[in-house]
Amino acid sequence: MKKTLLHRFFGWGKLPKRYAPTLYGEGIILLDEGIGGSITLKKFKAPGRYHSWKRSWFTGCIVLTERTFAAFALFKPLIYVPLDHENFSELTCAIEGSDSLFVTYDASAFNEKWSGTIECRFKTSKAQMFLERLQGSAA
Repeated sequence: MKKTLLHRFFGWGKLPKRYAPTLYGEGIILLDEGIGGSITLKKFKAPGRYHSWKRSWFTGCIVLTERTFAAFALFKPLIYVPLDHENFSELTCAIEGSDSLFVTYDASAFNEKWSGTIECRFKTSKAQMFLERLQGSAA
């Protein structure tokens, strides 16, 4: 899978320096940087925000360690949840097409002041590997 232009020209979409020491310390199992993706908010409400439907595209990365599943859009975390967290099972993961990992969850599961559905899509050639590991972690 080709990396995004923003990654190739500017290096955007790498694992953020702020999170890298922690994630590398946990032991990285899978990592894909410089990938394209999107986040879709459906009937999303948060203090000062409301979107009946909104999609944003990004360059980012996705990482699975021995203890954490995380995904970043540029330098901001979209998903950052320990595998043993009680709400990890709230994540619904699937494959879209042949090379896209789809992760959806109820926003209120991770922030009590939010409501609605959040859908994240990550275009990665490692989608099947991520899915197998995530489903194995949920068991």
